[in-house]
Amino acid sequence: MAEEGRAELADRDTRAELSALHSRPVRWAARLTPYGRDALLYARVLPLPVQDPDEPAPGEQYVHLRPAQMDALRRFVALSNELAVPPADGLAERVRAADFSCTENRWRLCLTPQQITSVSYGLYLYRLTASEAEANRFARDYNVIYRPHPATGVPTAVGLTRAPAPSRVANRGTAQG
Repeated sequence: MAEEGRAELADRDTRAELSALHSRPVRWAARLTPYGRDALLYARVLPLPVQDPDEPAPGEQYVHLRPAQMDALRRFVALSNELAVPPADGLAERVRAADFSCTENRWRLCLTPQQITSVSYGLYLYRLTASEAEANRFARDYNVIYRPHPATGVPTAVGLTRAPAPSRVANRGTAQG
C-alpha cells in the first residue's frame, strides 16, 4: 500500500511516541494518505457482486453481449441524464451487475423485454456514430432493432420475425389412408 501511495509508514520518532503511549514496543506503524481514504470510499460504493440466478425471473431472459456491444451499452447508460430517450428503468443497474464469461467472451445480463428494446436503441445510437455490426448482431440474436419509420423518420423499434426452419425429415414410406 505504501508503494502505491495509499499509506505512509511512520518514522522512528513517531514509533517511539507510539511505544511510550502503548507501553510496549511498536516496530512499525502506518496511516492512510488522502489517496488511501479515497480508495476505501470508492471501494464502498462498488456494486456488490450479484449471485447469478440459475434461471431468469419471470418476464426476463438472459442476454449475452459481446464486449463491443457492452462498451456501446455502457456509453448509452452513462448518458442517461442527457438523452431524449433514456435507458429503460433498471437497465443501468443490470449493466453494472453484468457477469463476464471468459470462456464465452460474453457479458451476461438478465433483462426484461423493455430493457432489451432499450438496449436496441442504445445500439442504434452506436450504429449511427460508429459501427452497424453490434446492432445487427443484437437484432439477429434478440429479434429487435431500431430503424427510422418510413413515413416520419422517427427511430422506431421493429420486432423481427424469423421464418420457420424447413423440416429436414422427409415423410418417406409412410402409409396414408
